[in-house]
Amino acid sequence: MTCYDRRDIGLLLLRLGTGGVLAAHGAQKLFGWFGGGGIEGTGQFMESIGYRPGKASATAAGLAETGGGLLLALGLATPAAGAAAAGAMAGAAAVHAPNGFFAQAGGYEYAASLGLTSAGLAVTGPGRLSVDHALGHALDRGWMVPAAFGAVAAATALVVGRRIRHLRRTEQGEQEALFEE
Repeated sequence: MTCYDRRDIGLLLLRLGTGGVLAAHGAQKLFGWFGGGGIEGTGQFMESIGYRPGKASATAAGLAETGGGLLLALGLATPAAGAAAAGAMAGAAAVHAPNGFFAQAGGYEYAASLGLTSAGLAVTGPGRLSVDHALGHALDRGWMVPAAFGAVAAATALVVGRRIRHLRRTEQGEQEALFEE
């Protein structure tokens, strides 16, 4: 008989809550569920905030959120799942950062909370009430944590950097057009 301790139950609750929220958030992007825009609408939105191409950006964000969220909830491939979700939330936080911290003012509070919780789960591990534990942690090895975060950090820096460069070029072009008038 296996006895689970408070830590296992706490990790399960964190995984289910965070993973469920992320999966639902990503399903808005991918499928238009829960009032979301689907790939088409989210792609247009992503274009408007500087993530280009929009449909590819919507697909990548939706997959990271939905896939990362579902895997976190299951406690499967926890390092990769947590890192993917944290990367997606870093991209979202970059959009909201100019508005300050608090979500009520359009800030990055919500994205930061989901991202940090996802990262924490990736580092801590899923606990014994998880698919990773049932599989002998074959997809949850210690070396996978820095590998997953390294890959996701590089991809996130590239994507967010491209967005920032695009926004700067757009802003510069608008300023030049105003000057010519």
